[in-house]
Amino acid sequence: MSDLLTANRRQAGLTALYLGIFAMVWFSVPAAEQPLRALLVAGSIIAVLTAVVGGVLSARLRGAATPRDRAADRPYLLIVIAEFAAAGLGAALMAAAGWSEYVPVLVCLVVGLHFFPLAPLLRDPLLRPLGVAMCLVAAAAFVTGLASGVSAGLVVGTGAGVLLLAYAVQALVRAYRPA
Repeated sequence: MSDLLTANRRQAGLTALYLGIFAMVWFSVPAAEQPLRALLVAGSIIAVLTAVVGGVLSARLRGAATPRDRAADRPYLLIVIAEFAAAGLGAALMAAAGWSEYVPVLVCLVVGLHFFPLAPLLRDPLLRPLGVAMCLVAAAAFVTGLASGVSAGLVVGTGAGVLLLAYAVQALVRAYRPA
C-alpha cells in the first residue's frame, strides 16, 4: 500500500472516530418521547461503533502513515479555539437574553461554519457540503422552534447527529474501498 493511500486511510479513520463521537453527543441533546427516543439511542450506538472502527483503523495505520503535517497544526488549533470561543460567548449571551433553548442551534451553526476553513486545511473538500448542511439544520431548527411547538433542540440534535454520523460512515467506506 502506498504511503499516500495509508495516510488517507488513517485520516479517514480519524474522521470516523471524531465525527462518530460528536454524532453520539448530538444524538444525546434532544429529549424525546418514544419511538424517537429509541431511534436516537440506536443512532448513538451506531455512532459509537463507527467511532470505534475509525479508532481501530487509525491506530493500526499509525506507524505506517506518513509524518503529520506540522504546518497545519497551528491553523487547526486557531480554528478550534475560534469555534469554542464563538460557541461559548454566543451561548453565554443567549442564556443571558433568555434564549437558552436555542444554544444548541447556535452551536450547530458554529460547528457548520468551522468546516469551511477546515476543508482546505484537512484537504477534504467534502467538509464544505457538510458545513452547508449543518448550517441548514441550524436554520431549520431555529425556524421550527419559533414557529411550532417542536423543540429546536430536537431538530438540531437529530439533524446534526444524522449528518455527522453519515459523514463518519462515508469516511470509513472511502477508507475500505479497494485501491
